[in-house]
Amino acid sequence: MAESTVEAKAPASALDRFFHITERGSTIGTEVRGGVVTFFAMAYIIILNPLIIGTIADVNGKTLGVPQVAAATALAAGCMTILFGVVARYPFGIATGLGINTLVAVTMVSVEGLTWQEAMGLVVLDGIIIVVLAVSGFRTAVFDAIPTSLKAAMGVGIGMFIAMIGLVDAGFVRRIPDAAGTTVPVSLGTNGSIASWPTFVFVVGLIICGMLVVRQVRGGLFIGIVATTIIAMIVEAATGAGPSFVDGKPVPTGWSLAVPTLPESIGGLPDLSIVGDISLFGAFTRVGALAATLLLFTLVLANFFDAMGTMTALGKQANLSDKDGNLPNMKAALVVEGAGAVVGGLASSSSNTVYIDSAAGIADGARTGLANVVTGILFLLAMFLTPLYSIVPIEAAAPVLVVVGALMISQIRDVDFTQFSIALPAFLTIVIMPFTYSIANGIGVGFISYVLMTAAAGKAKSIHWIMWLLSALFLVFFAADPILNSIG
Repeated sequence: MAESTVEAKAPASALDRFFHITERGSTIGTEVRGGVVTFFAMAYIIILNPLIIGTIADVNGKTLGVPQVAAATALAAGCMTILFGVVARYPFGIATGLGINTLVAVTMVSVEGLTWQEAMGLVVLDGIIIVVLAVSGFRTAVFDAIPTSLKAAMGVGIGMFIAMIGLVDAGFVRRIPDAAGTTVPVSLGTNGSIASWPTFVFVVGLIICGMLVVRQVRGGLFIGIVATTIIAMIVEAATGAGPSFVDGKPVPTGWSLAVPTLPESIGGLPDLSIVGDISLFGAFTRVGALAATLLLFTLVLANFFDAMGTMTALGKQANLSDKDGNLPNMKAALVVEGAGAVVGGLASSSSNTVYIDSAAGIADGARTGLANVVTGILFLLAMFLTPLYSIVPIEAAAPVLVVVGALMISQIRDVDFTQFSIALPAFLTIVIMPFTYSIANGIGVGFISYVLMTAAAGKAKSIHWIMWLLSALFLVFFAADPILNSIG
């Protein structure tokens, strides 16, 4: 009887064995469904990234173009997500990193005066450095040096961060313009009310997704996205809310990105003309070696720790980490993730990195790289099927982000709040991420405060030398703008 039980639980196929599907308590169907959920949670980047980097003119007056960036974004995300799934075998989607793309567009191109080719050349160099650090084992050593409480705090902070993204993208939480004459930075909806149909759809979607998770419905988050999209299409047909920008002017009651209407066509050929159009060392000639090096250092630090915090949080959520919060096969995962910056730069879509939105697919059951393969294939198809997938508004995906944030906050139980030398760094890590819209900022403030508080507690010798080094590097990171201004 014992032998037959073992036989019954053995992996049934080469696919199962390769991705460890049965071993991780999953099924092929669950992985496919989880991959689809992750795609819909991440798909907004194909619309959002072109708005961030596709419309800004460089020093020569050149823009990358919205259609071109959309196609390049989908291409890079598809290739890197599949590669990560096959090599690292984790369900962590990869796409253009938010925050890093803004750094490239605003700081490097708009402020420092680089051309797009030169800026993307720095992104490629950033990726090469990250890969070298991963191959050398330094990135893995950093993971091992971080205290367990800080790793847990990263997961909680990232959960709050993605929930904040969902709330803001859906219009449930809105920024208050400076002209409003108030010191309050954000408000509930418009003037304290849910005054738009898209935000109403988000609230309905959040209730649906929450109920499906409570009822433990298989594929509940995917069902929630589909159901909310259908509701959104009905609401748009009945109300005509339209887009959030018309002729360059904001419309607060409109849909944030995609308007949920039936597309006029299914798709077309992608424009990949910007792929490969880079200048690897042009930035050093244009702004000088010191300024270019500081820009590159800022890129490396932001990239390094965004990915580190995200993988730590996703690994814990998927129950793939060991008792110290470390992922098996971490070195391979970090090498492939680093290659995402190289590929993103070569594609002119900006650095690609692991996406916290993958938590949506993980919450729906994804546990292996097979889910990534599904997500990646959908990204590649998205190059040709933009009109079809773009009917899903961000308001239909945002409820999933909020639900996942609620699930991830449970990691706070691993933080020892009885010791203030641990409590303060953990707290700062958690709150700085959503408040500044940056994973790297939260990690940096957490590291610096941990070193200072632990030293103040008389335990300086217990601090790993890597934590001292990283805290010093983050001090330089936070002072990068004043340093650049002083030499500019």
